[in-house]
Amino acid sequence: MGKPTGFLEFGRELPTRRPVPVRLRDWREVYEPFQSDRLRNQASRCMDCGIPFCNDGCPLGNLIPDWNDLVYKDEWRAAIERLHATNNFPEFTGRLCPAPCEAACVLAINSDPVTIKQVEVTIVDRAWDEGWVTPVPPSRATGKRVAVIGSGPAGLAAAQQLTRAGHSVTVYERADAPGGLLRYGIPEFKMEKRHLDRRIAQMEAEGTAFVSGVSIGAAEAGEGTRAASALAAEHDAMVIAVGATVPRDLSIPGRGLAGIHHAMELLPFANRAVAAEDPVAACEITAAGKNVVIIGGGDTGADCLGTVHRHGARSVKQFEIMPRPPDSRDPSTPWPTWPLVFRTSSAHEEGGDRVFAVNTLEFLDDGSGHVRGLRACEVTMTSVDGRPSFEPVEGSEFELPCELVLLALGFSGPEPELASALELEMTPRGTIARRSDYQTSRPGVYVCGDAGRGQSLIVWAIAEGRSAALHVDRLLTGDSLLPAPLPSA
Repeated sequence: MGKPTGFLEFGRELPTRRPVPVRLRDWREVYEPFQSDRLRNQASRCMDCGIPFCNDGCPLGNLIPDWNDLVYKDEWRAAIERLHATNNFPEFTGRLCPAPCEAACVLAINSDPVTIKQVEVTIVDRAWDEGWVTPVPPSRATGKRVAVIGSGPAGLAAAQQLTRAGHSVTVYERADAPGGLLRYGIPEFKMEKRHLDRRIAQMEAEGTAFVSGVSIGAAEAGEGTRAASALAAEHDAMVIAVGATVPRDLSIPGRGLAGIHHAMELLPFANRAVAAEDPVAACEITAAGKNVVIIGGGDTGADCLGTVHRHGARSVKQFEIMPRPPDSRDPSTPWPTWPLVFRTSSAHEEGGDRVFAVNTLEFLDDGSGHVRGLRACEVTMTSVDGRPSFEPVEGSEFELPCELVLLALGFSGPEPELASALELEMTPRGTIARRSDYQTSRPGVYVCGDAGRGQSLIVWAIAEGRSAALHVDRLLTGDSLLPAPLPSA
């Protein structure tokens, strides 16, 4: 406990965001630098509780009081060692995780929690700047070969752990560069891709091989495809970490009109276009000068919101079928659980209107097969057998003009081709079935992250990748010295 009275002396403080008119003119991250003395004050607010609920709130089991104390004492190199002990990629989680650890902070019972996420990202950013993050090659080679399918956070975590255990690991990615949603889903203004690129370079220097532009499926159909069964036969183990990429749809009249897209049709184009001289013109789907409606109020919807702002949309409305959350923690989500509260992201701060308790009924045709608007109504939420049900409010129907509609309704599970090719069992939810050790119905084939868990948080993906690697290592060597953040799948 660095400063016993820190939580009494200092209030919660975060970096300021760059002015909206400035940041909308580029795609850089939105936050200004945060002075180190102010960060030490924030770290000093950690009370080093007898029972650190923040550790349990974090799926990775991050040693949060330890590195808060080390930051306050100005022992930054020791802090990054404690941080890396449980998290392979704190520069990702420190930017992208919603921070369930902060919701579980003891201070959050009746005050503002410690700025855990900001301390985390500052530690790792300083470590990179100081040259403390270097390759960690294995001390021995086992001679065992492992294929990792998918290079999102779960696949990267599994690959790095298995490489460091001495196995020969090859990561297969169907896109043209590794990173999964970290590269082509997360907008640049939330995480600049330089953070991903230098971590990939570190992994390559450790010995992990990356093969991009290759789809793994039922059969080899030419260049850029591999048969899953043949790939499995060539390796001693396989880890599937392909994420949950099947988008939920909205089956209503007019869905087939042009101008209606899933969020993941827009966001990869936007990320690819950032490298171009004119990111808006280079994007195949653009919101420039259009009235836009985003259907879905979660993080993906917010990513779309920030993207269309930077395109220069004429107007933006974001629909959410759920009622507006309360401003403070609701009794239905007591501490230390994740609270149901109204949250404002940087994208919401930039403009647009959020519309709660509304359901879209129909998309309207402009006469040429393109969307010109939509018809919607207000709804009230009730509970039927413990599940939410939405009833239309009589007389509340309205029409809204829009030339671009983005569906950000979440994802149901992995695409079925790979599981089908390997004859893997599936769950009723559409995810790949697995045992408590992350092994699928096919011996030697494991699954981690959203492909087995369903759509979830980046911290769960990394934690599952680390845990799956432990069980693969045990399969290949009979034992393992790798840490296990999760007891079972």
